[in-house]
Amino acid sequence: MLTTKGPIASRRRVLAGGAALAGALGAPAISGAQARPVRIGLLHPVTGFVAYSGAQGRLGGQMAIDEINAAGGIRSMGGARLEAVLGDTQAKVEVGVAEVEKMNEAGVAAIVGCFQSAVVLATTQAAAKYGIPYAVDVGASDLITTRGLKNVFRLKPGFGKCVDEAIKALDGINGGAGKVAKSAVIVHESSEFGTGTAKLLADRLPGINIEVREVIKHDNPTRNFDNVALRIRSLRPDVLMMSNYQNEYVLLARTLHQQRVDLAGMFSVLGGGFNYKFAKDLPDVAEHMMDYNHWFAPTNPKAQAMKKKVEATGTLFTFEVYLAYNAVKLIADALERAGSADKEKLTAALASSTWADHFMPYGPTRFVDGQNQGGEAAALQVLKGDIEVVYPAQFASAKAVFPKPKFG
Repeated sequence: MLTTKGPIASRRRVLAGGAALAGALGAPAISGAQARPVRIGLLHPVTGFVAYSGAQGRLGGQMAIDEINAAGGIRSMGGARLEAVLGDTQAKVEVGVAEVEKMNEAGVAAIVGCFQSAVVLATTQAAAKYGIPYAVDVGASDLITTRGLKNVFRLKPGFGKCVDEAIKALDGINGGAGKVAKSAVIVHESSEFGTGTAKLLADRLPGINIEVREVIKHDNPTRNFDNVALRIRSLRPDVLMMSNYQNEYVLLARTLHQQRVDLAGMFSVLGGGFNYKFAKDLPDVAEHMMDYNHWFAPTNPKAQAMKKKVEATGTLFTFEVYLAYNAVKLIADALERAGSADKEKLTAALASSTWADHFMPYGPTRFVDGQNQGGEAAALQVLKGDIEVVYPAQFASAKAVFPKPKFG
């Protein structure tokens, strides 16, 4: 359901009434009226099987809007405040498209969204009909930025770059352990995100002398992984590569732990469930698991300040929060430079962005066909209940433990 936040209708009535009264009394009209709010669509799956991730994304986007407004709004537009227009994709393509239609009717200047690659592909196409700039916070498929849509902008890297860098990280970690890993099984969810990532992994792993013994696909949602775990045990891979969403990621990891399936490592790529929630809720299962995923620059003071702010509310600082936060900040920077919420001017400002006021390991923004060229992810590992960066070296906070200890 599409909702807006902010008393825009009542404010208009008050301003209109004030102007009419001034005219009736022969006094000059009120000057210096508050600038008209700029509406930003926050489009996420806050119900459905990925509702946790969607709610985290909405939280990050709203935090950025609140922070921008508290700092004075968009100064080049007379202090215009940002106003969130909330949409729920329900994790469904057709619902996401319908929400874009509603957002267009609500007069949004831009959209931030929306987690699942398949839904992002459809909703960015829908937004393109109206020329609405669309900042992708989470959405891995490289198809998102290779279709020639001029309204689409993604700060983070897609799965092509992430897989290439993950392979380098795995090769380096494995090499440091004497090349103990020689075989792998890939498990992935069945939509565009998981299927595309798994295909790339299956193509790249032989290049670092790791044999792919099998690629196993599962549906969303999946409630039981017992048979998948038995199949993995029978194949006896050294490494399990995973690409799936929150619930299935956690369930598969927990099932393998319960069945005591020994592996040299569990190395996911863009694992939807690899986060502080997983490490906190299931510490024994999560310990020593690795993931190549989006992460904040751990030494950046802004990142640490926001992490504390999020955790103070009882919420965990997952990647969905800060990716949506930074996507809204990107739009705000473009609004400042454009001095207008006009869609064409805003799109041009985004395309020429050199924004660097983020806390990701990216450097200044530079878009080519809507894809930020400086986006970098990192290799992460759960160690002693916390998540540490183990690659690349310039951001590493710990040394990788590989192979992981066997079950006793």
